[in-house]
Amino acid sequence: MKVVLYGRVSTRDQNIDTQIEPLRAYATSRGLEVLAECVDVGVSGRKEKRPGLDQVMALARARTIDTVIVAAFDRFGRSLAHLVRALEEFEHLGVGFISLREQLDLGSPTGRVMFAVIGAMAQFEQELIRERIRAGLARARSQGKRLGRPPQVYHRDRVLPLRQAGHSQRKIAQELGISRRAVQRALKGAQNHRAGFCARQALSQGPPAG
Repeated sequence: MKVVLYGRVSTRDQNIDTQIEPLRAYATSRGLEVLAECVDVGVSGRKEKRPGLDQVMALARARTIDTVIVAAFDRFGRSLAHLVRALEEFEHLGVGFISLREQLDLGSPTGRVMFAVIGAMAQFEQELIRERIRAGLARARSQGKRLGRPPQVYHRDRVLPLRQAGHSQRKIAQELGISRRAVQRALKGAQNHRAGFCARQALSQGPPAG
């Protein structure tokens, strides 16, 4: 059985061999063939995208390995939700997953039960996060705080002259430091204003003399 070993340390002064050597010993004791050792050194666990981890996922998706072995959950997953997503993908690909510290082996009945428990915990964690966000937003509204992005401050009267001078919407947005959507709104507003002005002017002149 071909396996890949994965390890991660947050700072460069930590020795990655502290994790990798026990993984090598485990693979040797089980008679497993180590196809690759993928590591991330000096990389925060909060990052879901990491060079070493990306390599592990690429090997799994290519189905060139049978199992991924790590020292512990927190060396692999950014969060419980990230861990569950990765394990679900491994299961779909037919790739096993072993974590030494938690003694989890997805290929065993006990491991599959543990995976179900981890999935339930991840869902509970997400529900708690959403509930905290909702409570925080409700509290902010009750205190009269403005939510969402701050309004962009710019001179609307500069948009139309720039457009009439032949500037693209992208160029106008860059020059004024605003989004293209804001440029489009300003141009539409100027167009509506002009149309309304023309209509009022026509009404003020009254019907043509007959």
